[in-house]
Amino acid sequence: MPEAGTIRVDGQALAVPGGEAHRQLFSAVFSDFHLFETLLEAAEGSLDDRANTWLRQLHLDHKVAVAGGAFSTRDLSQGQRKRLALVAACLEDRPVMVFDEWAADQDPQFKDVFYREILAELKARRKTVLVITHDDRWFPLADQLVKLDRGQVVERVGPAAAGPAPVRAANGHDLSLSPVS
Repeated sequence: MPEAGTIRVDGQALAVPGGEAHRQLFSAVFSDFHLFETLLEAAEGSLDDRANTWLRQLHLDHKVAVAGGAFSTRDLSQGQRKRLALVAACLEDRPVMVFDEWAADQDPQFKDVFYREILAELKARRKTVLVITHDDRWFPLADQLVKLDRGQVVERVGPAAAGPAPVRAANGHDLSLSPVS
């Protein structure tokens, strides 16, 4: 449960942070993730096509395919499985995406693909993307950078440093968080 701050959607504080309406705004791939055999979105004609397009972009199409809303295999390396989790998160098409140390299990080639290509594509799709990483080589690519030390904000760089401003998500919602000190 949050200790301070406010989560607002369209200027209105969420009555129950963490409630169903709140959860539907977020897709996440955490460092300790679970990968389901089938995709959470209901299987539809375009789902398989969209998933297989992501698999090609992530260089997994030679190892796995999506048919009927299900992965043909999950018997892959940890880094490859994490790429499948990224595919699933992208297919959910939610306005806010959270990636907790996503690139930690990736080889240098896919770290570059993630930070330079995937994040750029998500930004072009007007997603709000929160990337958690300890790898400071990628910090310059951030629109906004918030450094934490022992749970405390120690530095803010970028537009957020001037104060909170709502972000207009692709679905038209304004998403904002009040500062927490």
